[in-house]
Amino acid sequence: MQKRLANWGNYPTVDSDEHFFTQEDQLRKYIASHSGMIARGNGRCYGDASLGKHSINMLKYDKVLSLDTAMGILDIQAGVTLDQILDLIVPQGWFLPVTPGTKYITIGGAVASDVHGKNHHVDGAFSGHIIDMDVLIATGETIRCAPNQAEDLFWATCGGMGLTGVITRVKFRLKKVATAYIRQTQLKARNLEEVLQLFDEYKHYTYSMAWIDCLQKGASFGRSILIVGEHAAPEELTLEQRKAPLTLPAKRKLTLPFNLPSFALNTFTVKAFNWLYYGKNYKKVMHKIIPYEPFFYPLDAILHWNRGYGKAGFVQYQFVVSLNQKEGLINILQRISEKGWGSFLAVLKVFGKQDSLISFPMEGYTLALDFPIRKGLFEFLDELDKIVLQYGGRLYLSKDARMKQEVFWNSYPNAQQFANIIQQYNSGARFESRQSERLLLTK
Repeated sequence: MQKRLANWGNYPTVDSDEHFFTQEDQLRKYIASHSGMIARGNGRCYGDASLGKHSINMLKYDKVLSLDTAMGILDIQAGVTLDQILDLIVPQGWFLPVTPGTKYITIGGAVASDVHGKNHHVDGAFSGHIIDMDVLIATGETIRCAPNQAEDLFWATCGGMGLTGVITRVKFRLKKVATAYIRQTQLKARNLEEVLQLFDEYKHYTYSMAWIDCLQKGASFGRSILIVGEHAAPEELTLEQRKAPLTLPAKRKLTLPFNLPSFALNTFTVKAFNWLYYGKNYKKVMHKIIPYEPFFYPLDAILHWNRGYGKAGFVQYQFVVSLNQKEGLINILQRISEKGWGSFLAVLKVFGKQDSLISFPMEGYTLALDFPIRKGLFEFLDELDKIVLQYGGRLYLSKDARMKQEVFWNSYPNAQQFANIIQQYNSGARFESRQSERLLLTK
């Protein structure tokens, strides 16, 4: 069925033939007769990594195959979404080992993006918790791979944006929890230097991230709120919460029913939002026990929040630079402040060590920012790319919608090895996306 598709940033949009399947044999037959395909989950990556001429929609391939509640091992088909998983596992005392900032992605998408969360410095990326998985490659063969089985396919698939084949099944380890609540601490930082010191001071916390006011200058440059947390113990809950510590009360979600006009997003509104957000932390340090949802997924409380960036859409720009290259982080924040193109969402995290083939994280600082599509934006982001390259950093493929191919090839040290593995398992570039064409990964 021909359809106009876009991912979460609503940029770009493409005409694509969308194919659903419920049985693996159906998928195998489709792959045998098509080229220019890419698997697509719930469309929550921001750019064009899951957009192609033919879209393999995974959402109906969504069975839970087994759940070992004693060992905390889940085996599922790739179209199951994280919110479905959480509804299943949290009441039984388990949680996701790693989760990004939305629960509305498929598990296949989590692997293809090798998602990271607020706990990367402690628990690494999602790939570190996979026991094994099945990938259906271009020949129609399904290969089971793991960190010590068909390793080249495994590591090229984790973070490989679906270019090695279709991930059909994933078995992974869960995290044991005693409650569905988080013990959260929020700390106000006067500037960027202070928040980086706080990150180091609170690095023993499992979860940490900081919101940054990226429009400030002078002594308040990079003022921030650091948010850290741990899974709460039963004795930390209220008497009412202790009655059902693994169950959250039902909460109505808000929705943004239409695209906001583009003029609603400007320097004034961003400055006003930043002033309110920073000011709501009326004390230097604040402690609170909260449900896991607002801690991990604050934006999921507003359905279709991406419409807030207008009909033209937006791009999310996320980069990482190593810990000893924080000047790169400072330089980019200064350029954004000077430009006056601040972001409502400006999230800073610290990554731990990770040695992998093509995944985004490396030990360092990562900053994610949203920019509405506007005249001159891509030229400005090209300038930021040069700074990222200058300081040995790289951009997140799952968020990318416009990176030039030379930026990718000069920033991912294993790019050629990755491309060679793609050619091995993806003969004839049967799997291909807008992004892979742009970055010259499938030719």
